[in-house]
Amino acid sequence: MNNSFSESYKKAGVDVTAGYKSVELMKKHIAKTMTSGCISGIGGFGGLFELDITGISKPVLVSGTDGVGTKIKIAFIMDKHDTVGIDCVAMCVNDIICCGAKPQFFLDYIACGKNIPEKIAEIVSGVAEGCVQAECALVGGETAEHPGLMPEDEYDLAGFSVGVVDKDKILKPDTQKAGDILIAIKSSGVHSNGFSLVRRVFDVNEQKLSMYFNDLGATLGETLLTPTRIYVKAIMNLINTVNVKSISHITGGGFYENIPRALPKNLSAKIERNAVQVLPIFDLIARSGNIPERDMFNTFNMGVGMVVCVDKNDADNAVAAIKAAGEDAYILGELVESEDGVIIC
Repeated sequence: MNNSFSESYKKAGVDVTAGYKSVELMKKHIAKTMTSGCISGIGGFGGLFELDITGISKPVLVSGTDGVGTKIKIAFIMDKHDTVGIDCVAMCVNDIICCGAKPQFFLDYIACGKNIPEKIAEIVSGVAEGCVQAECALVGGETAEHPGLMPEDEYDLAGFSVGVVDKDKILKPDTQKAGDILIAIKSSGVHSNGFSLVRRVFDVNEQKLSMYFNDLGATLGETLLTPTRIYVKAIMNLINTVNVKSISHITGGGFYENIPRALPKNLSAKIERNAVQVLPIFDLIARSGNIPERDMFNTFNMGVGMVVCVDKNDADNAVAAIKAAGEDAYILGELVESEDGVIIC
């Protein structure tokens, strides 16, 4: 690697030596994520992972990919880059656990206008922290300089995760029936969706992001940049405790789009509006932007990161299992015979 240098390429805007330095700086963060399945280090052409299928009779691989979206603009303005990686991991692993799969490994992709090794390492430190929280390994990634395609001080971040589940234990929404209970697992805030609307509402800049709000107990910027919760431990503990029928990850599209994705067409989620424990940031967004309540529930998670469906007799044990794993949960509503998808009343 020490002999790899092109003065011509550097003049074109790509410094390969900066890439090598980035890798060296991120190694300590990646090391924290290594699990027993890892059989290769970083730097090769592919990340090798030995899948442990002990106790799994019919292993099914489940994959998910996502990015951070325009939330990343908040990180640019605040010049804080060690949390968006957590968001990136969360958006992927929170999807694949919805069918009962346990995440095994993760890869990231960072495209940047200019490779500043210290910044890249800061981004990867967040990715590594997300992997630690998700109990999966960071087995590889890619950092690409794109001079002329984006400003030198900007970047984009995306990721990809793979999990495994026993085919016989894949969650089956068709087992749901009217009277089943919906349980909300609390979010940490806006997570990583709806930020195009958030940025329009607040017309974000450095001054506005530094404003302190008593209702939030923090500045606007700190609140908006709060990382997405990673629910892997809570969901795995829940699945091992009760019979879970379905799980919905409340991302872009809010309640109205995501909850029906885990329901059969003849059932709808009936949710009492007063049961929803809305976080203060969403009240602030609605007031500041004069946004109708239905649009809020159709865009944001409103304080609910995941919605779990269980039998009525399992509801109390389910809430207890989620809380035992460190997350907060409560009864959100129930399933009713209807084709409306979501009924908030």
